[in-house]
Amino acid sequence: MPLTKFTNLRRSLICEEENELGEKNQTAPIWARIERDALNRILITVFLALIVIGLEIFVPQQLWAIMGTTAVGLIYGCWPIIIESWHDIRQRKMSMDLSMFIAIVAAAAIGQWVTSLIITIFVLAADILEDLCMDQGKNALTDLMSFLPGTVRIKQTSSAKKEVIQRVALKEVRLNQIVIISPGERIPVDGTVINGFSSVDQSRITGESMPVEVTAGVFVYAGSVNRNGALEVRAERVGEESSYGQTIAAVQEAQSNQAPIQKLADKFAAFLIYTAIAGAILTWIVTRNLHNAIDVIIVAGACGIAAGTPLAMLASIARAARKGAFVKGGSYMESLAQLDTIIFDKTGTLTLGSPKVTSVVSVDGVSTKRLLQLAASAEWHSEHPLGKAIVAAANENGEKLIQPDSFENKPGQGLTTVIDGHILRVGNAGHLGQDAFRGMEEKNTQSTDSGENIVYISYDGRFIGKISLADSVRANAAESIAELKKMGLRVIMLTGDRTATAESIAAELQIDEVRAELMPEGKLAAIDAQRQAGHKVAMVGDGVNDAPSLAQADVGIAMGSGTDIARDSSKVVLISSNLGDVQSLISLARRTRRIVNFNFVGTIVVDAAGMLLAGFGILTPLVAAIVHVGSESIFILNSARLIPGKSKQER
Repeated sequence: MPLTKFTNLRRSLICEEENELGEKNQTAPIWARIERDALNRILITVFLALIVIGLEIFVPQQLWAIMGTTAVGLIYGCWPIIIESWHDIRQRKMSMDLSMFIAIVAAAAIGQWVTSLIITIFVLAADILEDLCMDQGKNALTDLMSFLPGTVRIKQTSSAKKEVIQRVALKEVRLNQIVIISPGERIPVDGTVINGFSSVDQSRITGESMPVEVTAGVFVYAGSVNRNGALEVRAERVGEESSYGQTIAAVQEAQSNQAPIQKLADKFAAFLIYTAIAGAILTWIVTRNLHNAIDVIIVAGACGIAAGTPLAMLASIARAARKGAFVKGGSYMESLAQLDTIIFDKTGTLTLGSPKVTSVVSVDGVSTKRLLQLAASAEWHSEHPLGKAIVAAANENGEKLIQPDSFENKPGQGLTTVIDGHILRVGNAGHLGQDAFRGMEEKNTQSTDSGENIVYISYDGRFIGKISLADSVRANAAESIAELKKMGLRVIMLTGDRTATAESIAAELQIDEVRAELMPEGKLAAIDAQRQAGHKVAMVGDGVNDAPSLAQADVGIAMGSGTDIARDSSKVVLISSNLGDVQSLISLARRTRRIVNFNFVGTIVVDAAGMLLAGFGILTPLVAAIVHVGSESIFILNSARLIPGKSKQER
């Protein structure tokens, strides 16, 4: 049956308790109290049903006693259903609660006293099963929030310039504060280790089953467990920005964002109810048998769809979150199941996004040392992986960088800065312009076909040299793409890099379709072309210039190691940045769709057969109720198979 008073009460109480991040989940006592209420109704209704059976056997002439006992049992047992039915009537909405209440009252009205009470018992039992499954599906998400500690220890400098350790509430932690985590404690923020050595269990966040060794300079995630060493972590993402904050966002989106299949399920459930009522009326007109007409209403059940569909969505989102993939709503999980094309950005997605400088070539009159210094100074504020690599190379060589006076970035082309009054351009050849290369030797200006990235530099409009950089593909990229192709997905790579670089990476990963030297608008146009051709498209990226494409695709998937704007623009965030999670996520979405489709088809078959048999008088009211509750329970439990189990550390 649709959620009744029991579920509504539990849900409201849970919501009150989930207001604060890190508060301990106290749902168990609430569930125990609600369960007692439901069980008490069942036990008392069973007791009254036994009394009615005894009265009918031994004193059948005591009609008023039989009717009175039945009335008490129905009012007490059906009270939650009565409340829900009254709300539905006021809203002029038909529901399974209302249809079953009509059937129960109708059964009692034609003298089926015991049958009406037994149907009530079945309905209450089905409510408990549905409540339990829905709560498990919801708790699989909300339990993630209760994992963080309520208070943490931070190190700060006192007014006397002495370091002191203070315990504060988690919500009071600010950026760049130093958080101290003892062995066995849970890491409360995303940040970088600045002191200490330990092994960290990140299975709740990244899905990695083995502990990870961490030391100074290593990034750690909120929700991880510090195993055996004390750590000092500089907080870099706190609250809503942390990996656990993204989990909370996923919870809120999952509860508020209704997938199209859920809306269809609600409409189809209402259609089945109206069909059952129409079938009951038709049965009575044809057969003049009121018992058969009531049986038609009793046997029809749409809860396998109405309750099973949202349960499947909640459970699948919870299962994905346990593996470090945060899906921001059921509609996106549904879209993942419909994909036939997946598009990857290259740098930072298929590759590690951390290229290294392989060569520095300067023109006569300019030393390679000076060229590297100027290029790194220009890239001082750049977030592009190539720019960061150039700065890193300059720092390794001990170059003293010069703060640029101005900074202008053109995504997909390069940047322009002013240093000591001189205009410095760093980027592709087109960004420098043809005039910059006049009179230059071909060996200095030509590109390479080795797959390396070439960054050109001009000084006051004159080309002064180039820097070559090479990136490496992610360890499991080739395997992940091969698995995606086995699933029947078309794999495409879009990149702003040169054609030679793109084709070299594509050949290594066996990607058949590649488009290179694209600016952000070019990537958008490529995605639009795929969608207009009728393809369902996912875009996987990590950078600032990927944000428009992530928003434009049917499903945008951002790497957790990517930029904030990329994560905000996407519908899915892969915290682990593991490409294998893309294939796992799509497989999960397809499994969810199969389960939901099975529930749809199964409900149609059972209801159609049941109403037909009931119309011909083959089913009794009791058997009709058993068929209704039995099929409903099977389909709800089918969806419940998606609910993830608890890990050892949660038990």
